[in-house]
Amino acid sequence: MSRESSLKNMLLCLFVVTLAVSTLLGGAYILTYESIEAAKKNEVNAAIAAVVPAFDNDPSAEVIELDVDGKNVKIYPALKEGRPVGYAIKASTTQGFSGLIVLMIGFLPEGTIYNTAVVSHAETPGLGDKIEQKKGNFSVQFNGKHPDTFKLAVKKDGGDVDAITASTISSRAFCDAVTLAYKAFLTIQPPLEQGGDTHE
Repeated sequence: MSRESSLKNMLLCLFVVTLAVSTLLGGAYILTYESIEAAKKNEVNAAIAAVVPAFDNDPSAEVIELDVDGKNVKIYPALKEGRPVGYAIKASTTQGFSGLIVLMIGFLPEGTIYNTAVVSHAETPGLGDKIEQKKGNFSVQFNGKHPDTFKLAVKKDGGDVDAITASTISSRAFCDAVTLAYKAFLTIQPPLEQGGDTHE
């Protein structure tokens, strides 16, 4: 009888401890959820602001999610007085030397690349991490270029992009993510027909 009673007490004790820990974890999640979400939103908004002209709307509240080539792409429309001034597009690639690279690419309404920003990566310090603007000027060559006339591939592959020295894989991956972003852009802003009116 004492063994059975002891087993019941152990199980009851284990249940109480598990319940208490679950309650504490649940409470902590509820208390921190809003601040975590606000921090994520601020991070996204900062990346958007870095790649498109000044806007007065909340692009993160108007995000468009698409599936492009089997990958999730997010489009953030940037508006000024109700008119589009650009589109910030979050795209990723797994072709980096160390795997996943996530970029925010800004396009002007007619498709020219305004700016790019690296959201996250794990590329080699001193080499592939030069895709970041604060580490190198590799990404600057995309600014002001239109993907219809600037081939988004490294020169070694017949494109127009100067690769990072000793980091061709990272450079190719960057081009891959920008290409994906442009494909997403074309789903919402098809190219103007040759000779078409560009004025509203």
